[in-house]
Amino acid sequence: MDKMPKWADVVLIPLISLMLAAILSALVILGIGEDPIAAVKLMVSGALGSTYGWGYTLYYATNFLFTGLAVSVAFHARLFNIGGEGQAMLGGLGVALVCLYIPWPHWSLALIFASLGAALFGAAWAAIPAYLQAKRGSHIVITTIMFNFIAAAVLNYVLVNLLRPEGSMDPATARFSEAVHLPSLHEILAPLGIEFSKAAPANVSFLVAVAACIAVWLLIWRTKLGYEIRAYGNSEHGALYAGISPVKITMIAMLISGGLAGMMATNNVMGEAERLVLNSTEGAGFIGIAVALMGRSHPFGVFLAAILFGFLYQGGAELALWTSIPRELIVVIQALVILFTGALDNMVRGPLERIFLALRRGKA
Repeated sequence: MDKMPKWADVVLIPLISLMLAAILSALVILGIGEDPIAAVKLMVSGALGSTYGWGYTLYYATNFLFTGLAVSVAFHARLFNIGGEGQAMLGGLGVALVCLYIPWPHWSLALIFASLGAALFGAAWAAIPAYLQAKRGSHIVITTIMFNFIAAAVLNYVLVNLLRPEGSMDPATARFSEAVHLPSLHEILAPLGIEFSKAAPANVSFLVAVAACIAVWLLIWRTKLGYEIRAYGNSEHGALYAGISPVKITMIAMLISGGLAGMMATNNVMGEAERLVLNSTEGAGFIGIAVALMGRSHPFGVFLAAILFGFLYQGGAELALWTSIPRELIVVIQALVILFTGALDNMVRGPLERIFLALRRGKA
């Protein structure tokens, strides 16, 4: 029998963890002489108070959706993929090659094949650590961390020596053609009579990320492969007894995970920058770990957690711009959210389990 209801695990624990992080963040803001209530109001108005703020919040959330889903799929197979950052970098390379060297007649075709290119490059980069884990016993955490640095070095070499336009000093590709310009949310919503900021970078990739959430849910909970992934993640010995191959599940789960992380590049490379630049991922691969933890590796939970972290990113930028609160403190606040929703999860879980057990005994 479960120690507490499923809803408490999925909703109540993350909510309490988030409240504890907010209280501690407020104390930190008080400690530097700022008003925490005014800071929260500024964050809310900056991230959610206008279509411009929403545009940036959803732009960041799109990145976190892809990387959060990537980590979640690996989690279900009990694999800790910390390589989302590197896989997203190489996904950007896949997007750039598709957009630069193929003359697309329309953005919709370009988006489909750029997504495939991004997924292929991301999956290929994840395949090597997956093989090393499945066949050689190398720990997936160590190899994926190492491959983040290797990906950065590979991308740096390719941009500086192979893809940089002649005469340019910037380590970046040429700008993509106008034909592959992805419609922004302003362009999507305008025909419906809904006004949205022209300056916000949110684009059609957000809808692709939502579709990816649905696809991952169908995969994990409605297919035989998804059942095998969950079975292997819950009990490797039980899965072996049922005839499920650990090598197969490790490889497939990591390929899907890497592909999802790579698809993030459709948003930041194709949708926002419209060219491939260094450091375009901006740490989104690592934030995806926190998003997956907070979302309990469920696509709907990942969606909500991605929106939250998008809010923190955009709201934090507004705080740094309009107050004397340093940008580093925003990183501290984000770290506190990650700490309480991830590492200190059991600090909240233990007391709640005891409360629900006591209530159950009282009813009995």
